[in-house]
Amino acid sequence: MIEKLTVLAEMRARTGKESQLRSALLDLVGPTHAEEGCLDYDLHESLDEKGLFWFYENWTSAEALEKHLGSAHLQALPAKLEGLLDGPVRIIRCRRLHAPKSSGGSAGR
Repeated sequence: MIEKLTVLAEMRARTGKESQLRSALLDLVGPTHAEEGCLDYDLHESLDEKGLFWFYENWTSAEALEKHLGSAHLQALPAKLEGLLDGPVRIIRCRRLHAPKSSGGSAGR
């Protein structure tokens, strides 16, 4: 089993810039999914707090994440985010402490 690296990235849009931030973040999804070592790169938007976004990411290794951080589309991101954020991007690197749930159950079906 792969010891994957999980990253949570949280961003808050400036008031009135929510759709622009959403668009800029969605533009990252396709190119990032194509990167070697990317297991998951999922963009989420809060239902409770307008303008709050998270990426939930899983990488095969710290090296794969470092390559992602150096990718052209991520290097271009700061310029695209200029004036869109209300505060800094918060990045949390973590690991799962339990085994994944079995997919053989019937819950939710």
